[in-house]
Amino acid sequence: MRINRAWLGLVVLMLPTLLVAMDMTALLLALPRLSASLGATNIEQLWISDSYGFMVAGLVITMGALGDRIGRRRLLMIGGAAFAVLSVVAAFSVSPLMLIVVRALLGVAGATLAPSTLALITNMFRDERQRGQAIAIWATCQFTGGAIGPVLAGFLLEHFWWGSVFLAAVPAMALLLLAGPALLPEFRGVQAGRLDLASVGLSLAALLLLVYGIKQLTVESVPVGPAVALVAGAATGLLFVRRQLRLETPLLDLRLFRNRPFTAVLIGLVFAGIAMAGTSLLVTQYLQSVLGFSRVASAVLFAPMGLAVAVGTMAAPALARRMKQTTVIVGGLAVSALGGLLLVSVDGARTLPLVMIGIALLALGTGPLFALGTGLVVGSVAPERAGSAASMSETGNYLGSSLGFALLGVLAAVVYRDRMHGRSDSLAGAVAASRHLPAGQGAELLHTAREAFTASLHVTGVVAALIFAGLAVLILTMRPATPTIPAALPDHGLADHGLADHGLADHGLADHGLADHEPADHGLPDRGLADHRLPDYEATRS
Repeated sequence: MRINRAWLGLVVLMLPTLLVAMDMTALLLALPRLSASLGATNIEQLWISDSYGFMVAGLVITMGALGDRIGRRRLLMIGGAAFAVLSVVAAFSVSPLMLIVVRALLGVAGATLAPSTLALITNMFRDERQRGQAIAIWATCQFTGGAIGPVLAGFLLEHFWWGSVFLAAVPAMALLLLAGPALLPEFRGVQAGRLDLASVGLSLAALLLLVYGIKQLTVESVPVGPAVALVAGAATGLLFVRRQLRLETPLLDLRLFRNRPFTAVLIGLVFAGIAMAGTSLLVTQYLQSVLGFSRVASAVLFAPMGLAVAVGTMAAPALARRMKQTTVIVGGLAVSALGGLLLVSVDGARTLPLVMIGIALLALGTGPLFALGTGLVVGSVAPERAGSAASMSETGNYLGSSLGFALLGVLAAVVYRDRMHGRSDSLAGAVAASRHLPAGQGAELLHTAREAFTASLHVTGVVAALIFAGLAVLILTMRPATPTIPAALPDHGLADHGLADHGLADHGLADHGLADHEPADHGLPDRGLADHRLPDYEATRS
């Protein structure tokens, strides 16, 4: 009965996970129509699109720590209710400024959802195998939501007005609010300490400045403003780090980075995000601007990327039961590298199947990293700190995506401009210029521009392949060098959970690490420490 309730609770947790991911991508198709309806300028369109993501990225660390303190279910319910109400307000916005503000507030609500759902999973599933499956399903929802967001938006825009894209969230959030109290346990850290407001301000300022600077690098011709934002963000981040190292109960426990597998996974999440986001940017533009597909058709053709990640994350726990976790993750990264290399052979409409196979393989191989790696991150701390650990995973994903759009976007632009020899700064500019030229000259310009953009896609594929290959080497080299339980992680409250009596007080990552050994060799039955670390599911209910 307990397991049934846990799995039903997971179904409830899938709803906000899907919606946060969908809300990040669904607006892309609705933006032109709502901009025309509201009379939004180019700058206003940019802020309508980005204000949500900025606030999610800036507040996810704070919300993860806040859930540890006030209760994860309570924070999830508050965030879900706010998300539903704000979605209705967004759907009926009457001005660009109103929509920008509401989108930012939606980002605040969205930041409460991801770390709360992931942290609750660690409390609901005591069995390590079931917990791994649940985390894989959670990760699958994230990427599936991102893949189907544009497709759903395209369907809604065909039949309804642009506000329907926002209203799609309301029924799901209503179900969360109705079923959540009955199916989800409450959990909070007994000794979590007070929320340090100075740390909250520093983390928010640092992440907002960094994400803003990264994003603006791709849209501003003069990089002075973005460079200032990046420097200011880095300086603020340094102050945040120094403060965390001095606090007894920090907002973000940076001492976790002393563990090599933990650090390797977080680095992997960031760089995999870079490769995925950069490739996504180039492939979607290639489908539309080079091959000439509509936005909706491009979204459908691009869907295999999100669906392949879903398959990879779902398959990862089963593979990990048959082979070492390191082997599963490294093998997946090798598949991703192959997918990146396939993009180098793309050339025109006849190679469309190669594009789809390439992005599918690239995405499929990241599944084990996202599923098993996320399990490592949230399993590396005592249960009362799971929200904070979950926020670290989410922050890595957001930063990786932002870096991918900026860095690989800039690299692609450099390759394109070099091939065009100053005739055009962008493919969109070449398309616009061709309309004002004689037919022959316009066609020749378009042909050259499309070849230049294809070359930039080839370079992006090579860079993505190199990133995944480098991550595979990193995972192999940063795993524990000897077949022992990973080194000590201080001050995670493990003694309070009875590990000292079992001689495991200094080994918080035993069942989640990337060590090439079987836990049974260390007297740890059932491949995990779940029974030693997680409180009774029934005892946490309120």
